[in-house]
Amino acid sequence: MRNRWFILAVLFVVRLTMAFQFQSVAAVAPLLGQEFSVGLADIGILIGLYFTPGIALAVPGGAIGQRFGDKNTVLGALLLMLIGGLVMALSASWSGQIAGRLVAGAGGVLLNVVMTKMVADWFAGKEIATAMAIFVNSWPAGVALGLLTLPLIGTAYGVGAVYLAVAALIGAAFVLLAAAYQPPGNAATMAATSGRLDRNALGAVIVAGLIWGLYNVGFAVIFSFGPAMLVERGWSITAAGSAVSIVLWLAVISVPAGGFVADRSGRPELVLVIGCILFAILMVALPRSGAVILTITALGLISGQGAGPIMSLPARVLQPATRALGMGVFYTLYYATMMLGPVVGGACAKWAGSASAAFDFGAAMILACPVLLWGFNRIPAARLKMA
Repeated sequence: MRNRWFILAVLFVVRLTMAFQFQSVAAVAPLLGQEFSVGLADIGILIGLYFTPGIALAVPGGAIGQRFGDKNTVLGALLLMLIGGLVMALSASWSGQIAGRLVAGAGGVLLNVVMTKMVADWFAGKEIATAMAIFVNSWPAGVALGLLTLPLIGTAYGVGAVYLAVAALIGAAFVLLAAAYQPPGNAATMAATSGRLDRNALGAVIVAGLIWGLYNVGFAVIFSFGPAMLVERGWSITAAGSAVSIVLWLAVISVPAGGFVADRSGRPELVLVIGCILFAILMVALPRSGAVILTITALGLISGQGAGPIMSLPARVLQPATRALGMGVFYTLYYATMMLGPVVGGACAKWAGSASAAFDFGAAMILACPVLLWGFNRIPAARLKMA
């Protein structure tokens, strides 16, 4: 079947497993602490290790996809995720947990890079912002699924059962991709042409990766520092976590809505700029507002609007044969930014003595996105695609 929306649905489900696996540690953090006698700092490191391979593997991941084919590479990535999950399920040591998490994370990096390129192959020039927004939305959907199911499994059957449940979902995704995915009709032409990035395209992809990274840094501030900020204002930990989770649930709506509006209006950059400005205003307002739930709800409805337009930027400057390598560069910048951003946000909060400062930092990162977009449009490769 070569219906691109069916293909997108397949890719959505497969990528959802990455988010589900990522959430598997945080969802049962107290159980992990009890079973392995570790503290929150150790669990935090284990959570972050999932994306650590991205710094080193994103660019090679694109090249691997180009060399062995997109579908084969993603199947291999799913196998790495499966192996890493099984190592964590069967290991009785903390070092085994770390090793399994790194192996699983390496698979997640390969999957993320190559599958984004696969969506671009199917949708470049035709509703790309909508398709990318739907694809990106697999992340909050997978996290939400993990939050709903994994704590129940862990409480009833233990941490090992959580990892086995994740492995079962990954195995199902492997079968689904192997049976249902087909490359677009021009795949042979893509494979036959040169895959070298020229200087202008490389520069544009680097800027696009920075935009996506900074945008996600701002988004991550909400979940990283939002509960602490509300606790500072007198909320209970439970109430603060529940309130902040509203943003995640509403993002399931706002992310595809932003892509749809971008495509239907024909003004994706305008959607991105307006969305970033409103997003930043709400980030600054939340720590200072008395109407917390109302502001959080507005954040959830606004924060996802720019995701689809941003993710469509690489498709504007990458030719079919350079998408694998280009998306590797794009994600390298994203992973590096996401690694450093929360650290800087935490330093700001520590320096100011309040988690509210992290929200001001997040707002600044979001406002940097329209500035970088202006720079993106100054690069000849981006201007040629707009012509």
